[in-house]
Amino acid sequence: MITSQDRSIYLASRSPRRRELLTQIGVRFHLLFFRERSEGESEVREDTHPGESAHDYVVRVCCAKAEGGWLRMQQRSLPRAPVLAADTTVAIDGRILAKPADRVEAAEMLAGLSGRRHEVLTALVLKYDERIELAVSRTEVEFRALSGAEIQQYVATGEADDKAGGYAIQGRAGQFIVEIHGSYSGVVGLPLYETAQLITRMGMPQERRLPGGTGGA
Repeated sequence: MITSQDRSIYLASRSPRRRELLTQIGVRFHLLFFRERSEGESEVREDTHPGESAHDYVVRVCCAKAEGGWLRMQQRSLPRAPVLAADTTVAIDGRILAKPADRVEAAEMLAGLSGRRHEVLTALVLKYDERIELAVSRTEVEFRALSGAEIQQYVATGEADDKAGGYAIQGRAGQFIVEIHGSYSGVVGLPLYETAQLITRMGMPQERRLPGGTGGA
C-alpha cells in the first residue's frame, strides 16, 4: 500500500521525451537514471529471443527495466515510491525493429518502412514492492514512399540514433508520416492515456499528480 510518506513516482528512463510527456500531464516524478550512465551501472539487455513476438519482447524488456529501476532505488537508499518504466519497439511483417546498431542499419530499417504500414508498441510497467501494473499501447503508422537520398539525409542528422525503428516521429521524421491509428504519444515513447490509467490503478492520490516536482532524486 502506498503511504503518505512516498514521493510521487520514480522514472526508470533516460529519455528526455518521456520526461516531457510526464510533465505534460502533471505527473510528479524523480529520475533514477541520468543522461550519462554511471560506472558500474547494470544495463538491461534488449536482444530479441528466437520466435519472440513484438508484444512479448516489449513487455519482457519493460519489466526488466522496472525491476532494474526498483533495485536502483534500493541501492541508492531512496524513499520508496512506485517506479515507472517504458519500452518502445517497432514491428513489421512479424519482424522486430528495435534500436539500430548503427546508421547503416537505421537506413535499412527506414527503407523497409518506406511506403508501408507498421506497428509501434510501447509497454509500460508501474512497480511498487511486489505489485506490478502493466499496459501495452499499439499504434499503426503509415510511411509515405521515401527515396534513398531522403533516407540518407535523415540518417545523417543523427535523429535515428538509438530510436526504435530508426526514426523519431516528434522530429524530422514527422514529414514521412501519412497517418497514424492509435496513440501519438505512444509512438513518441510514453502513451499518456495508459500512463494515467496505471497511476490511477496503483491507487495514488490525485495530489501526487500535480505539477511541480520533477528533477533528480
